[in-house]
Amino acid sequence: MADSSTSSTSQRNSKTKQPFHFRAKIENKNIELVANLRNLHQHTIKISIKNLQRKQSKNTQEKMAARNQTKDLKCATHFLSDKFRNMTEEKKAIVRDLGFGGLMHIPPLRVHHQLLRELANNFKFGENRLETGYGSFKITPRKIGHALGINATGKLFPQKV
Repeated sequence: MADSSTSSTSQRNSKTKQPFHFRAKIENKNIELVANLRNLHQHTIKISIKNLQRKQSKNTQEKMAARNQTKDLKCATHFLSDKFRNMTEEKKAIVRDLGFGGLMHIPPLRVHHQLLRELANNFKFGENRLETGYGSFKITPRKIGHALGINATGKLFPQKV
């Protein structure tokens, strides 16, 4: 009887699942091993290997920038034009010395808010591409200058900073 009772308890213990977790970091790979112990020494092993480099390449800066790009904005260049027009020559000289003289030449445009929102939603920031119903094309400062009638050439940041 003692033999039968011990054999029944050992069978009950072998039937219960005993999960354990093992994690290790080997070079650049994160390995997670989850094993469930089953009866009759059969092991069901699930192995998932996560390659950190592949995960990092999926989340590149360009894709993050595309996800986080501004979707709602306002453009009031006519206010900027009014400010510079009403500014004294002394203040205009200071603005030119700081390297922001190009802002004085922006024309007073009145762009409808819905048009700006549509442009912002269809512009892919990381690729500098605008997607339209007719296809997509690369946006350059020269193209923006031609479209808006402004001088888009020159250095972005002058030497005096």
